[in-house]
Amino acid sequence: MDPAALLSSRFVMPSRPKAVALLLMELSRPEPDLRRIDQLVSSDPTLAMRLLQAANANYFKLTGQVHGVSEALAVLRLGQVQAMVASAASVAAFQGGAAFDITQFWAYSLDCAKVARSLAGLVRQNQQAAFTCGLIHAVGELAMRSAMTQALTLDEQAKPLDLRRCRAERKAFGFCYTEVSAWLARQWHLPPLIHDALLHAHAPFDKEPFEPLAGVVHLAVWRARARHARLTENAMTVSFPSIVAELMGLDIDLVLQQDPIDWSLQEPGRSLI
Repeated sequence: MDPAALLSSRFVMPSRPKAVALLLMELSRPEPDLRRIDQLVSSDPTLAMRLLQAANANYFKLTGQVHGVSEALAVLRLGQVQAMVASAASVAAFQGGAAFDITQFWAYSLDCAKVARSLAGLVRQNQQAAFTCGLIHAVGELAMRSAMTQALTLDEQAKPLDLRRCRAERKAFGFCYTEVSAWLARQWHLPPLIHDALLHAHAPFDKEPFEPLAGVVHLAVWRARARHARLTENAMTVSFPSIVAELMGLDIDLVLQQDPIDWSLQEPGRSLI
C-alpha cells in the first residue's frame, strides 16, 4: 500500500479503558488534580496524541511548539480534555489480529517512553519530546494493522513487538511503523522535532543532518522490546545497536541502567500506572 493511501484511510486508535475511567472520575471532581491527569494521559498513546494534536492546532497559535502532555494541559481547558476523554470511552475494541495484544502494546509503549526520557537526560536532549516519541512511536503499527491485511500476514515472520519487526516491514512494504507514526505526527501538526525523531528512528545516522533524538528513540525501542521479549543477557549483547550507542557516547551497560525503578513486565489486568 502507498503511504498516502494508508494515511488517508480512517482508523480510530483505542485508549486504555482504565485510564479513560480514572480520567473521567478525576475530571468530574470539583478541583481536578492536574498532576494526576498528566500521569494518566501520559500512560496512554492515544490520549497523548489527541491532546498534543489539539494543543498544536492553529487556534492556539502554538503549532509545532507543544512537545509533551504537561505542556498541552497548560494550553487546553479542562472541558476540552474531558470531551476528548469522553469521546475515547466510546471507541470499540481494536481488532489487530490474533498475534496482537493491545494490553501488552500499551505497557510496552509506556516502558519505551520512560526509557527514552531517561536516555534523553543523559545526552542532553528534550526529555518531554523524548517521552512523547517513546509513547507514540508505535501508533503507526495500529494504523498499518487497521488498513493493511499484509501487516497481519507479516506476523508469521516477526510478531508485532519483535525486534525484527521494523526490518521485516521495510523489506515487505518499503516503510515501517515508526515512519508511519512520523507521518501521522506531521498530519496532526506535532513539533518537527518529534516528526524527525520518529521518521529516522529506524536508522538514526543514515542521513544528514543527524537528529540525536532519533538515536534516543532507537535505543529505547531496543530496550523496551528486549525487555518484553525477556531476552537473555547473551541475546541482548548480540542484538544491541552498538553503533548507534557509540555515536551517542553510550554503551549497553549505561542503556540498561536507565530502566525505571518501578519497571515491571505488565501482565493483562495489571495496572500501568
